[in-house]
Amino acid sequence: MTDRPSDDSKQLLEQLARVPELKRRSLLKTLAIAPLASLYGSRALAASSGHTASSDSTRRSTFCVPVLPDTQYYPRYASEKMGKLFQKKYQGILPQYDNPFKTQTQWIVRNRYLLNIPFVIHVGDVVDQSWYYTAEGSRPWHANQDLVYGNQLGNGSVNKEWELASQAMQVLEDSHCPYSICAGNHDIGAIGTNIQWGPDWGVGVTGFKNDDGYQDGGFHRRNLFEPYLQVFPTARAQQQSTFGSRHHSGFHEYHVFEAEGNRFLVLSLSWRASDDALNWANQVIASNPTLPVILINHQLMGIGDDGTTAAETGYFEYLWKHLIRDNDQIFMAISGHYHGSCRVTKKNSAGHDVLLIVVDYQMSYMGGNGLMRLYEFDLTHNKIYASTFSPWVPLKPSSEINQFDVAWKTEDNHNYALDFDFQQRFAGFSDTFQVQAGTRPVGLTDIAQQLILANYTQPAQAQPVPARDSEDYPKVSGTLAHWRFFKTGVRDGTQFNFDHRSGDWPIADVSPDDANANPLFVNTWMKRNSNLLWSTDHHPASAAPGSLQFVNTKKHDSPYFTTDRNAPINTELFENGYTIEAFVKIGADFDAKKNAWMGILYRLGARWNLYSGGSGDTTMMMAISNLMEVQWEVVPVGRYTNMTCWSGSISATQWYHIAAVNDPNDDNSVILYVEGAPVLRNIASSAPGIQYVNVQTGLQMAIGCSQYGGHMDNGFLGNLGEIRLVNRPLSSDQWLTARRHTSA
Repeated sequence: MTDRPSDDSKQLLEQLARVPELKRRSLLKTLAIAPLASLYGSRALAASSGHTASSDSTRRSTFCVPVLPDTQYYPRYASEKMGKLFQKKYQGILPQYDNPFKTQTQWIVRNRYLLNIPFVIHVGDVVDQSWYYTAEGSRPWHANQDLVYGNQLGNGSVNKEWELASQAMQVLEDSHCPYSICAGNHDIGAIGTNIQWGPDWGVGVTGFKNDDGYQDGGFHRRNLFEPYLQVFPTARAQQQSTFGSRHHSGFHEYHVFEAEGNRFLVLSLSWRASDDALNWANQVIASNPTLPVILINHQLMGIGDDGTTAAETGYFEYLWKHLIRDNDQIFMAISGHYHGSCRVTKKNSAGHDVLLIVVDYQMSYMGGNGLMRLYEFDLTHNKIYASTFSPWVPLKPSSEINQFDVAWKTEDNHNYALDFDFQQRFAGFSDTFQVQAGTRPVGLTDIAQQLILANYTQPAQAQPVPARDSEDYPKVSGTLAHWRFFKTGVRDGTQFNFDHRSGDWPIADVSPDDANANPLFVNTWMKRNSNLLWSTDHHPASAAPGSLQFVNTKKHDSPYFTTDRNAPINTELFENGYTIEAFVKIGADFDAKKNAWMGILYRLGARWNLYSGGSGDTTMMMAISNLMEVQWEVVPVGRYTNMTCWSGSISATQWYHIAAVNDPNDDNSVILYVEGAPVLRNIASSAPGIQYVNVQTGLQMAIGCSQYGGHMDNGFLGNLGEIRLVNRPLSSDQWLTARRHTSA
C-alpha cells in the first residue's frame, strides 16, 4: 500500500470542510487532529465508535473492511442503454458521484486512512446484464486504460454497463487500495450461448450435486466468451499488492492483507465454484496455515421469508462439507445474492464458530440506494462491528429526498456488534496472532457515522398502521373497479368453487360510487392441473383479511378472471389520469421457464388491431418478468408506441403493494411504486391515459393471466389480494395501504 501524505492530508481537510462548523469543531476534537502527520496505515487517526461506551479510555487496535454488496443495478441504470437514469434524476450531483457505485468507491478512497481501511471486498453481481458486453461495444481491460481522469469520473464519457463498473473499481486501484472481486450469477452470462446462470440452488434445495456444467470449468462453459474475464482478468488482479493467485478458470482469487500487525487471507469464490476450484481453495488455505480466512462467495447462505433470518441453501451445504467445515481458519463467510441482510453462526468440525453473513441491498429503494457494509475489527476489545450506510444518499439534492432515503440503517440485522475473541478463536492454527498496543482513543465506526450524517437529516419514516377491520381503507371518489380476493369463514387451502350456479364467482366489484359495475367471472378453459385456493394470507397493510392463491400454474395452465364483455371499465381511457393498485405475492415455486411474464392485470386485445405495425401485445399490462421484475406497460391515449415502467427483481414469497400513477398535472408522467417506493425506471412524461382495442369480438380486462396475439397465456403463480382502478392520480395517503381516516 502506497502512502501519499500530501494527497491524503488534503482529502481529510476537504472532507472536514464539508461538515458544518459546530460539528466540525466537535469532530476535530474527537479526532485529536494535532497528529495529522500520523494519518497513514496502521497509524490512522483515532475515531469514535457508537457501539462503545464513551467513558472507555483504552486505546484501540482496530481497522475496517468495507463490503460492496450486489452493485448490479447501479451500472445498469447508469448505462446509456437504460437512459442514464441516475444522471438524469440527480442532475445536481457532481460527475464523480453521478451513480451510487462511483460514490461508494470514492467514499472509501477519501476515508481509507481515516478509518484504517487495508482492504475492500466485493461480493459479486458487479453488473446486471453481462450479455450486453458485445451489444454495447464494451472494451476489455488493459493496463494502460484510464477510465478515471483528472481525479474525477467523467459524466457521460463512459456509459456502458461493464465499463461503468470497471470505472468505479478503478477508483480503488488508482489510490492503491486493494480489493477482492468475484463474479455473481449476473456476471457470468457468456456471449454467443443461451447459458446464463443456470439453476439457483437456494433455500430448501437438498441433494445438490456440483456437476451440471454451470460451474466454472464445466464442459458447458469451456471456450465461451466471458465478459467478466475480459473486464476483470487475472492480469488486472495481479497489479494489487495483496494478490495471491487465481484459479486457472480466472473466476476465483485470494488476497493477503495486513492490518494492525497481523495478516488475513481473503478467499473470494465466484458463483458456482467447481469441485476443481474447491480443491484449489483448500490448497490455498493449506499453503497459508497460520492465516485467519474470510471467505467470500456470491451465493452461500439464504434468507427466510421474513427477510432477516438466515437459512441454509443446498449450495451452502455443499460448500460447508467440501470447504468450510474442516478448515478452522475460515472464521467468517460473507455472501450476497439473497435480498436483505442476516447473520448466523455455525460450529465447524473443530467446535469453533463460523460467522455466516448475507448482505444484499439490490431490492432496496433505487436498486440499493448506495447502501454498503462496513466491518470494524476491534482487536483490543474483541469486537466485530457491522454498520450499513449510504454515502450516496447525503449527496442527493434536497428536492429529491424522501422517506426511503436512509443514510444510516439502525435495524439489528444491518447494524450490530459481535463479541469475538480473536486470539482464542485463532489459537488452533496460529500462535503469532497479536493485539498491538492501540493508537486510537476510540473506535472507527462512529466516525464513519458522523461523516455520513454530518450534513444530512433523515426524513421521517412513515409507520404502517394495521387495519382495524376489513373496511379500514380509504374509499375514494373516482374508483371505477375494486376487486377484493378473499372469502371469510373458510380454512386455508379451501378450494375455490368453480360451479357457476352456486360457486365463488363472480367476484364482486366493491366500488363505492357504482357498486358492482364490473364483476369478475372465472375462466377455466386453459386450466388443467392448476387450481385456486382461498387463503387468510394477505399483505400486512391490506384491510382485506385474505387472498386467492393460484397454485401449480405454468404457461397455458391456469384459471383466470375477466370482466363482462360489456363492462364499463373495458373502454375507460383514464384521460384524467389513473391510480392502479394491486397486492401480489409470487409463489415459492416460481420458475422462469414456466412462469415468466405472468399476468396480474391485462387489458385484452392485440395492438395490431389498434394501429398498423402494432405487436401482439396488449395496450395495458401489469406483469412479472422472467427475472421477477414488475412490468407496467401501456399504450397512452394519442400515441402508437408502448411505454414501460420497470422495477428491479422482487422476491418470491413476499407480499408487495404495487401502484401505477399517471398524473396529468405532472406532464402526464407515470410513476410505478413498489412497496411505496418509486422505482427508478419510470415514464418521465407524455403518457396520458390508456388506449383500448375496439374489435368485434369484444374486449375485457383479465386478472391472473396475460395475453399475446389474442391468445391467453402465462397464468399467475402466487397470491392476489386486492386490485383497484381509480380514474385520477392518488397520493399515498389515499392508497389501499392507508387507513380510512385519511380518505378523500
